[in-house]
Amino acid sequence: MRFLAFSLMIVFGYHPHAAHAQSSSLEPVSVRERHPDIPIDAPYAGVSNVFGQKLYTADRGVAMGTLGALESLHCVRERLAAYNLDVIIWDFYRPHAVQWMMWEQVPDPTYVADPNYGSNHNRAAAIDVTLRDRTTGAELDMGTGFDDFSERAWHGNRNLPADVSERRNQLRSDMDYCNFSSYSAEWWHYTHGPTSGVDGAQLHPFQMW
Repeated sequence: MRFLAFSLMIVFGYHPHAAHAQSSSLEPVSVRERHPDIPIDAPYAGVSNVFGQKLYTADRGVAMGTLGALESLHCVRERLAAYNLDVIIWDFYRPHAVQWMMWEQVPDPTYVADPNYGSNHNRAAAIDVTLRDRTTGAELDMGTGFDDFSERAWHGNRNLPADVSERRNQLRSDMDYCNFSSYSAEWWHYTHGPTSGVDGAQLHPFQMW
């Protein structure tokens, strides 16, 4: 599995000799190494996304993140399992070059972080997820799809069906409990651990490219 993780680092643009010293919680690993059974469906690895183009060289079932975030994800999945629910990962670590490509098409910091400052995805500190039924594997209705750049995706939206609001609240509650923080404009987006006031070089275990 360590060989797999190293191979994915190369695919995603990680250069181990260029990285800063990091704690074990910031160690970059393949999601599959810690969660071999978790569904990963990365829209940016294909053309079926809001940008209409393939942004990642890896395939749709590949994702990388920090060890700390992946350990906290165990907590999330255990809590959701009590309701026969699980998560599907849409996005995790994102190369900095991809952030620039996204910004060129949608230069709106509400939905796409300014690459001059970087996204928490570039630091492997953010994850995008949705819910699925553990028994059937079916993705659940959360009111919008991924990257719906409208007020329907906001946590504060009150014009949603009751069951959709309940599912969003369930996901938010369990993510918050497990050391992830939500983002008001995107119900799917969560940041792991404290990032406010932390320099990107301290947070970011991958070389930006």
